[in-house]
Amino acid sequence: MQKEKGVLAWLLIALAALFLLVMLVLPLVLVASEALSKGWQTYLKAITEPFAVKALGLTLEATVLAVLSNTIFGLASAFLLTKFSFRGKSLIGSMIDLPFAISPVVAGLFFVMLFGRMSPLYPFLRAEHIAIVFAVPGIILATVFVTFPFITRELVPVMEAQGRDEEEAAATFGASGWQIFRYVTLPNIKWALVYGVILCTARAMGEFGAVSVVSGHVRGKTNTLPLHIEILYNEYNFTAAFAVASILVILAVLILVLRNLAEGRQRGDSHDS
Repeated sequence: MQKEKGVLAWLLIALAALFLLVMLVLPLVLVASEALSKGWQTYLKAITEPFAVKALGLTLEATVLAVLSNTIFGLASAFLLTKFSFRGKSLIGSMIDLPFAISPVVAGLFFVMLFGRMSPLYPFLRAEHIAIVFAVPGIILATVFVTFPFITRELVPVMEAQGRDEEEAAATFGASGWQIFRYVTLPNIKWALVYGVILCTARAMGEFGAVSVVSGHVRGKTNTLPLHIEILYNEYNFTAAFAVASILVILAVLILVLRNLAEGRQRGDSHDS
């Protein structure tokens, strides 16, 4: 029996290793080899040409704004869902999870219908010269929408496990709401918050579907890195496409390292407590 368990364990390990090799390692090797297939000069030229630099800048801009807004929203919504009891609480929780259930392409179409030419808001937006879809604001809104559940869903389980006793005790001793949050709530959720921010960042940088719908694919203006890679690939400029894709790969690896560090610290704190 023990021998059969050992064989089964090694079989599962081999299957997992094979899966990782095919689905993760080989694609990364392919990206790196194709990106450098024509030498370092071609690689550097591809990642430093103006359209690539602008696409990277827009990606970082949308990511930073999405993460900042979702951090504020995540803290507020998690605090609301875990520290208060009210009617409609489950409905709010379900609404927060909506981006997980809706295709990003559908989310992009939603913003086009809401702010595009077919929207009742369009005459006002046009009169005020406000461009949302097929412009940078639309990209930011789409990125915020597809990423806003991540931080909330990392914080809610931790804050539910924390309970309300410490906050109520601090309030009894006269602490203000800000003092309670800063000195009681935040220390207990800091690593869950960091973990959620990292996941939100990774999702925002790689978003394609919703951004593709609302961007208009204006080269040098509304193209993020994933959209720029698509254009290069469709133009059969494979080396440049893989070179730019390597930037996302490098960022993804860095985010993965940060995620593992945050996860380890979170587990360490939970064991200490």
